[in-house]
Amino acid sequence: MSKFKFQKSKITVKNKMKIKKGDTVYIRSGKDKGKQGKVLSVLPERRCVIVEKINIIKKHTKPNPKMQQGGILEKPAPLNISKVMLVTPGKNKPTRVGKKLLKDGTWVRYSRKYEEVLDK
Repeated sequence: MSKFKFQKSKITVKNKMKIKKGDTVYIRSGKDKGKQGKVLSVLPERRCVIVEKINIIKKHTKPNPKMQQGGILEKPAPLNISKVMLVTPGKNKPTRVGKKLLKDGTWVRYSRKYEEVLDK
């Protein structure tokens, strides 16, 4: 038994993810570099996103009451947020994302490259 006690980190994640569910993203690195896909889900506590048809893994499953026949399932695995870049709608080019305060007092995401508001 160790004489040191380790505590879990108490990092709180505020809503600092600039990519949301339903966005189209460009893959910057990895085996799927250069591809684009739609974000299926966002995992802010892990700083990850799951993108449709990107980073596919094979999961081996045993037969169980839900799935009578076992087998090999293919499903998308989470990607780190640093490996994806938001694609500007209409222009179809990857861009960095910033936050901007509008005159009516609402915060919106905008494309830093094209200075376009992304949230409607």
